[in-house]
Amino acid sequence: MTGSVVVGFDGSPESLAATEWAAREAHRRGLPVELLQAWPWPKHDVVGSDQSYQRALNRLAEREAELGTLAPGVAVSSSSVTTDPAEALEGAAERAAVLVLGSRGLGTLRGFLVGSVSQEVLRRAACPVVLVRAGEEESGGPVTVGLDLARPADPVLAFAFEAAALRSAPLRVVHVWAPPAGSEHMSYGAIGGLEGEVSAGERADLAEALESWRARHPEVAVTADLVRGKPAVELVAAAATARLLVLGRRHHRMPRRHHLGPVAHAAIHHVHCPVAVVPYD
Repeated sequence: MTGSVVVGFDGSPESLAATEWAAREAHRRGLPVELLQAWPWPKHDVVGSDQSYQRALNRLAEREAELGTLAPGVAVSSSSVTTDPAEALEGAAERAAVLVLGSRGLGTLRGFLVGSVSQEVLRRAACPVVLVRAGEEESGGPVTVGLDLARPADPVLAFAFEAAALRSAPLRVVHVWAPPAGSEHMSYGAIGGLEGEVSAGERADLAEALESWRARHPEVAVTADLVRGKPAVELVAAAATARLLVLGRRHHRMPRRHHLGPVAHAAIHHVHCPVAVVPYD
């Protein structure tokens, strides 16, 4: 993977957590890390704006120096741009290997409080975006990836396998399936036979989708789970023991068609571990 690990920074606790995660990820990948501060000011006709802007610049420089100590050997740089934060982060995603954003926890509830900037970037970014929650230490669980066999996107599996390999962690692949529409009207015996046939087919397709990736990464211990239910519900549950949840997002060429699917939407609001959203064509 080429490029840099770019992380949004605004001095908040969640952005501090994001910069730490980004520095560790940059060290794993042998990439530089870049702190990006988007400040659509200063407006010089507003009293105190120059002082506020200078404080923000000083805070950015301090964090750059701190990360140099936290991740020795990693090249750390920073930049501050006077533009809209979402636009700045989307632009950075064009050159980044990974874009990292912080997100605030919902008190005693597990989940993310995702602001409008983060949601906009998640919908439109050209590179993988990782949301990191403040106050959470990375667990020792598996890297978990949600796989839709109807769209077996290679970039999603590539990111998940690489993330697991870099962490010397196991990889759990979860595919959620449901019986064909209309089967609820069949007899109990017929439903059981049909579900057996469907699940056997899904399992074979899952094994086939992973075969080449297992061969490319023999060092990664892979568990493939076939789960019946609703994808948004089951993947949130699967992330309970994960150190990183990896999901895919269809990357549309037409700007108006950018959107987060229901699975990614549920994950970024209800999962406590870092969530990587990987675009694919």
